[in-house]
Amino acid sequence: MADPGYAVAAGVEVPERPGQYVYVLRCSDGTLYTGYTTDVRPRIAEHAAGEGAKYTRGRAPVELVHVESFDSRSDAMVREHEIKQLDRTEKVALVSPTDTP
Repeated sequence: MADPGYAVAAGVEVPERPGQYVYVLRCSDGTLYTGYTTDVRPRIAEHAAGEGAKYTRGRAPVELVHVESFDSRSDAMVREHEIKQLDRTEKVALVSPTDTP
């Protein structure tokens, strides 16, 4: 498979099928960007190519660090808003891998 142009953090599953997703990217400057999409792979590739959100342009390379799946667009949009309201410490905790025994 060709290099998609972006990294995926260990333990993060990239969804294969379209659906309703909220995702978090770690940008090259260490900031975290949260977004909504119906198809994760092409959306993250857009960010990596500088064609995504204005915020991520110039902050490539990006790394996908978190993905959540939802049954409806409405539920996904509510969750996106919730994540965007978190402070930096809470966002870092959300995207950090957890150690499970």
